[in-house]
Amino acid sequence: MATQPSTTAPSTPSAPSNAAQGTTSDQTAQPTLPAQGNATESATMPVVAPAAANMSQPMILNPQELQIERNGERSYEQSIGKMSPFERKNLLMQFARKGDEGTTHALLNAGRGNPNWVATLPREAFFLLGLFAMTESRSTLNEPGISLGGMPSQRGCAERFRMFLHHHAAHTGGSEHENNLNDETQRAARFLESCLQYAHGRGWDADALVHEWTEGITGCLYPMPERILDYTQRIVNDYLSTQLCGGREPDAPYGPFDLFATEGGTAAMCYIFYCLKSNFLIQPGDTMALMTPIFTPYLEIPHLDDYGLNVINVNASTTDGDGTHTWQYPDEELEKLADPKVKLLCLVNPSNPPSYAMCEDDRAKLINIVHNINPNLMIITDDVYGTFVPGYHSILHDLPYNTISLYSFSKYFGATGWRLAVTATAPRNVFDELIAALPEDKKSVLAARYSSLGPDVSAIKFCDRMVADSRLVALNGTAGLSTPQQVQMSLFALSSLLDTHGVYQTKMQQLITDRYDALWESMDIKPDPDPLRAGYYAVIDLGLWARQRVGEDFAQWLQQHYDPLDFVVRLAQDTGIVLMDGGGFDAPEWSVRVSLANLYIDDYETIGTHLTAMMDEYAAVWKASVASGGNQ
Repeated sequence: MATQPSTTAPSTPSAPSNAAQGTTSDQTAQPTLPAQGNATESATMPVVAPAAANMSQPMILNPQELQIERNGERSYEQSIGKMSPFERKNLLMQFARKGDEGTTHALLNAGRGNPNWVATLPREAFFLLGLFAMTESRSTLNEPGISLGGMPSQRGCAERFRMFLHHHAAHTGGSEHENNLNDETQRAARFLESCLQYAHGRGWDADALVHEWTEGITGCLYPMPERILDYTQRIVNDYLSTQLCGGREPDAPYGPFDLFATEGGTAAMCYIFYCLKSNFLIQPGDTMALMTPIFTPYLEIPHLDDYGLNVINVNASTTDGDGTHTWQYPDEELEKLADPKVKLLCLVNPSNPPSYAMCEDDRAKLINIVHNINPNLMIITDDVYGTFVPGYHSILHDLPYNTISLYSFSKYFGATGWRLAVTATAPRNVFDELIAALPEDKKSVLAARYSSLGPDVSAIKFCDRMVADSRLVALNGTAGLSTPQQVQMSLFALSSLLDTHGVYQTKMQQLITDRYDALWESMDIKPDPDPLRAGYYAVIDLGLWARQRVGEDFAQWLQQHYDPLDFVVRLAQDTGIVLMDGGGFDAPEWSVRVSLANLYIDDYETIGTHLTAMMDEYAAVWKASVASGGNQ
């Protein structure tokens, strides 16, 4: 660290050096926890800063401010700086738990985006459907003494399902507790009846649908087709058209989409990158672009030895008049994509962590670049937060030929543990056509690689190659997302399709907005409304905030004297609050990411209050330094 204020006696730094590594009970080779900054471990007497010549009263530092002043060593922060922010988050959790010992404050983890809500209706329907599936199983084979059933039968199953639902929708009577259970059962039964009505309106075979569900929820067969079950694809296609494409499915040859059901969005990311490489669409030394800030794995994957890609960043660097980030893309940043050397573009839209959708002007500029300058640009768009922006339009809707969309059900439906996602590609797409244009030597390699899938390898779509590659080709016959997961995915999608007034979506968007506003207002900042803001996360630029709250001199002093990670480490130690540093997402280095999904309004007010108090503590140390004639 640069020269520190000279107002205190020498003291052991709050963080160990790089050599001070230790082993915890649940993780090996983790950096040792730094010494705690609680008041009980600070000096018992306040430290008085000598008065400057023009000041009549000395500056007094409280124990928390003293801890900041003593943090004259950056080696610990530097030692964890190379870790993924998600691994650092786990370390911060340890700090927070240790710091909570002997205190009354509770651990508040706003580091990870796991929502604290649960969509109940589609889950209740899932469990009621499971009961019907078991009656279907016992109707073909029933050995009650050993709990043995058979495979559900398709013939007439839709009518049997209707009778089953009618019985449960009408059932009443019993104790108050039983009636409450009956209410939920009736609600689930009526929802499933509405699902059958939706299928009828779409002209689907009711027996085929119900049989897919009963077999699927029973989990008695391998997924077939491996890529996605028939009616799961139809239902989820309708859902994606509604949520990502403004309610309109692209016309042929760009719709309906070819979907691949995967074990969450992270699996989809792995499968996409691996298949691009396996099919020579990206090769070591190729250039790709990332629209930053962005979810950390997109920053890390291209640099793995497996890929070795050159990366350019397209930075969301726009600001308003007072320097506040608006998180859109200046023309000069988007124009980087006009270079034909850029083969692949990855974006999270709405962004993570800024949580803003691309504005219409930026989307139009991207469309123009692709259509007129770089027509073979491959695009991966991660649309997981799209449902939190009213009227959202995905790049998949704008550029279906060039785009593969990754959509996860985890955030909107509170279903991270279910691991439900899909990739979506247009029937006619740049991926297939680039493969078809490969030189003969590479086609020969691919013919050998995928020969076990059929005699005409050239006819195998990119999306089906992804399925095979997800199981190293040889195990393609057992590929696919488990069938119970696909049934739950279908019910999630149907719950949205049947909510024609958007009651659930409106509630989700308002819930996030209320938390977002509570956080910022507790920091004495009134956020302006923005229709492009998803608000699932908030990025707080501490450097900008320091300038706006105290002044430019203080902001420069803060960044000169402290490591950006010092703030999140101290916050975890002293208050039990866990946030993630923004630098790990290529957000401003002096920023933090707050998840608005996993705590309650009062908690976000607490976080904002502690952030404000901590910033003021840093400011008090700076003022003491100035008062004592120290480094300014």
